[in-house]
Amino acid sequence: MEKFLITGGCGFIGSWLAEELIKQNKKVIVIDDLSTGSLKNVSNIINHPNFSLYIDTILNENILEELVKRVDFVFHLAAVVGVKKVIDYPIQSIIVNIEGTHNILKICSRYRKKILITSTSEIYGKNMNIPFNEDADIVIGSTKKRRWSYACTKAIDEFLAFAFYEEYNLPVIIIRLFNTVGPRQTERYGMVIPRFVKQALNGKDITVFGNGEQSRCFIHVKDAINCMLGLIEKEESYGEVFNIGSDKEIKIKDLAFLVKEITESKSEIKFIKPEEIYSKGFEDMERRVPDLSKIKKILKFQPEYSIKDIINDVIEYFKKESFQSFY
Repeated sequence: MEKFLITGGCGFIGSWLAEELIKQNKKVIVIDDLSTGSLKNVSNIINHPNFSLYIDTILNENILEELVKRVDFVFHLAAVVGVKKVIDYPIQSIIVNIEGTHNILKICSRYRKKILITSTSEIYGKNMNIPFNEDADIVIGSTKKRRWSYACTKAIDEFLAFAFYEEYNLPVIIIRLFNTVGPRQTERYGMVIPRFVKQALNGKDITVFGNGEQSRCFIHVKDAINCMLGLIEKEESYGEVFNIGSDKEIKIKDLAFLVKEITESKSEIKFIKPEEIYSKGFEDMERRVPDLSKIKKILKFQPEYSIKDIINDVIEYFKKESFQSFY
C-alpha cells in the first residue's frame, strides 16, 4: 500500500487531499502545527486506520525525518498563507515558508523521496503580461511592502526546489495555485469568497476592497487536487512547474453581486479602502489569470466546477456549519 506524507494536511487544501488519498486506499500521514489548519477539517478521516496525524511544526527536523522515512511520496503544503496573516506576521511567514521548505527538501533528498511543492500565483507579483505563463518574469514590489514577502518566500522555495532537482536529482514537482476555493476554507486570512458568502448569509455588508475592478480566476479545491494527483503519475512532470487554476476571469465587484444573488441576501455591497483592513500603502494585483496550456497538455485538464458551483458549495458548507453550531 502506497504511503503519503502531507505537510499542512489539516489545512483547507491538505485535508481534501488527505481525504481523497484515503478514498483511494492509500496510507496518509499528516504533520500540521494547527496554526491555520484545524482538526475539524480532518474529522471525516481522523479515526480511519490508514490515517495518522502528528501535531508538530515543519521546523522540527527530527520528527520530519522520521515521517519522511516512512512514506513513498511527500506533498508539501505547509506554509503561512493568506494576505492578512502574512502582513500581520511577516517574520513567522518568512521563516516557516523558507526554512520549512528547505528542511523537507533536504530530508527528501537524503532518502530519495519524490515530492510535490505547492507554490502560488503571488509569484507573478505585479507582472501585467496576462495570462501568466510559467516562464514569465517575476515583478515584485518594494521590500517595504509586507505583502510581497510571501511571494518572495515562495520564489525562494521554487529556487531551492529546482536547485535540489539539478544538483541532487531530487524528483520534485512545483505547482502554482490560483485562488483555490471550496468548503472548509476560512475567511479569517483574507480569502474573498468565504468572506463574501459569510457576510451575505449573516445579512452584513459585503465588503469589496477598492473599486472592485480587480479580477481573479477561481478553481474548486477538488479540481486542484485532481491535477495534483494526476501530475505525480507523469514522469515528465518532475523538474517542472505548473499553473493550476481556472482561466475564467471575474471582477471582484461582480463576484460580490453574484454571491448576493445566489444567497438571496439583503446585504448591501460596500466599497472600502484596503488600508482599513491591511497596512498603509497596501498594493493589490489588478488581474491574476493563469496560462493553463502546460497543465492542459500534460493532463488534458479542464475545470469541472464553475464559479457558481464553487459559491454554492461554500454556501452549503457555511449553512451546515451554522446549523451544527446552533445545536
